[in-house]
Amino acid sequence: MDRHRQHWGFPQWVAYLREKDIPIMPRSKAAIEALDVDNVSPREMAGLVMCDPFLSLRLLRRAERRRSTTLGHDTTTILGAVQQVGVRGLVESAAESPLCDDANLGLSACEARAVMSASIALHWAGHRADVAPEEVAFAALLAEIGELMLWAFEPGLPQRALDELHAGRAARSVQAQQQTAGFSFKQLSLGLIEAWELPPLIAQLVKGADTPRTNIARIASDAARHILTNPRNPALPSDVIAIRAFLPGVTWESLLSTLPIDDDYREAVLATVSGSGEDVPTL
Repeated sequence: MDRHRQHWGFPQWVAYLREKDIPIMPRSKAAIEALDVDNVSPREMAGLVMCDPFLSLRLLRRAERRRSTTLGHDTTTILGAVQQVGVRGLVESAAESPLCDDANLGLSACEARAVMSASIALHWAGHRADVAPEEVAFAALLAEIGELMLWAFEPGLPQRALDELHAGRAARSVQAQQQTAGFSFKQLSLGLIEAWELPPLIAQLVKGADTPRTNIARIASDAARHILTNPRNPALPSDVIAIRAFLPGVTWESLLSTLPIDDDYREAVLATVSGSGEDVPTL
């Protein structure tokens, strides 16, 4: 990290990162270049985009610029962004994009967490009729964008936070971030979402007001973090119990089915949560 940036506060980091040309993962660029653009559906493209939070962000910003000229509705889903710019617009956006360094282990871990969060959130949110699952998944995917931008452009800062955590000088990731950067990386995500003038709904879902859909996104992110920290993480039953408070009619088995964990540990978690005696409220 440049010496003058060591003393930057939250506003300086937002101003610095908001001007960066957002990169995408190399695998995304390769996959898009290999497409037959005349025979691919927007929904197929949306599935590809959902596997890369950088590409999702890049596409959303392009869609919002296009929307502002046509006075359309806010773009709040990945499919909506694809439909707004078109398949060829997505191909152009990927062609113009710089590439992330996927050898950066911190970036790769954070990016994997965001993708897993979105996948879990999409499945869980699909159980509520009053929630748009794609919006919840999009918010879960972008919730890590502040940390991802740091890993891409100033990896020394998130690495310092990891070192603080692993050294035991902080009990949780948020505490480590506050101690090393002076702000949480979630705050940075929200600051960038505002600076980029992304749809207000995205900011509301990332911010985490106490509503079913924001809680689904938050708990999905917690579950992804726990799984990637330890595939047999003892914190996982608590995540499953927490999500069922917002999905009271859903079986434990269905909630667990989307989690990428070994079958034997899935059975162990099921035994724990089904015997928890939790009185789950009806919302």
